[in-house]
Amino acid sequence: MADEPDEGVDVGEAEKRRESASDETAPGSESADSTSNASDGSEPPREAKTDGEGGVVDDLPEHEREEPSYPDPDDDVGGIEAPPDDQEMPLADHIEEMIMRLARVFLVGAAATAIGLLGASPAIEYIWLNIFPGPTGEVPPPHVYHPLELWLTRIKVAGLLGIMAALPMFVYECYLFMRPGLYPNERKYYLAAVPTSVVLAGMGMLFSFFLVLPVLFRYFTFYAEGSADIAYALGETFNLIITLTGFLAIVFQIPLFIMLAIMMGVTTRRWLAQKRLYFWAAFFGLSFMFTVDPTMMAPVIVAIVMILLFEGTLLLLKWTGRE
Repeated sequence: MADEPDEGVDVGEAEKRRESASDETAPGSESADSTSNASDGSEPPREAKTDGEGGVVDDLPEHEREEPSYPDPDDDVGGIEAPPDDQEMPLADHIEEMIMRLARVFLVGAAATAIGLLGASPAIEYIWLNIFPGPTGEVPPPHVYHPLELWLTRIKVAGLLGIMAALPMFVYECYLFMRPGLYPNERKYYLAAVPTSVVLAGMGMLFSFFLVLPVLFRYFTFYAEGSADIAYALGETFNLIITLTGFLAIVFQIPLFIMLAIMMGVTTRRWLAQKRLYFWAAFFGLSFMFTVDPTMMAPVIVAIVMILLFEGTLLLLKWTGRE
């Protein structure tokens, strides 16, 4: 049987007492929190202390403090996966591997240079007969002006052969050294770009030997003919040949540099076409800086070749629709 309210107490007054009691023990009050914490056996929350300047002082015991967590450097950052073959190696191992690979390159270059010394004299004769006027013209004989000039010229020619043989080896060893840190698409890009660079360098050297040098020495011969006896020094002549050939091997990299810049988003074909006059001026400046010639014939030829390569690459990009 339910308890009935005391007849001597007003029902409305009893309701007011219940509401006041519920307000005093409402959730969020200190008494309610302390009671609930005591009832479940947990300690009351610790108040944070300040240092008087707004900073919070951690006064927890040392065994209760949590160690700060830092990101693991081996973990992927930003959702980017590491290259599939990338492995952590000590710096000493990297240096040792690099030295061993460079040693292989130098070994190949030295072997090619040694072999080139055996055939340096026929090579000098072949180059000399092909860069001067043709069969109808008289080929001036080379002149030697100091005892070591012939031997130094042989070493230069053999050294050029050694560089040509060591260049593909250098490219291959560089690829093997960088391969673990490259993504698959970067490996394809490297394998496509570097052999292209080697081929362009070979084209530049052949262009120099079969076209630029014969025209240049015909001009020299015509320029001096009738006013002086022609006597070309062997060492100085081959210095010019090797310098011009090497510079044209670099000049023929212009199409590759333009393609790489556009593919990487560094520039656009339209921007290069708008600034072509600035590039032409830079080409003339570089050619006069690296191909010194009192007659100004060699720098002019090199500058024209650079401009033709630049404009030809832009024309090819426009034809293929690559902006």
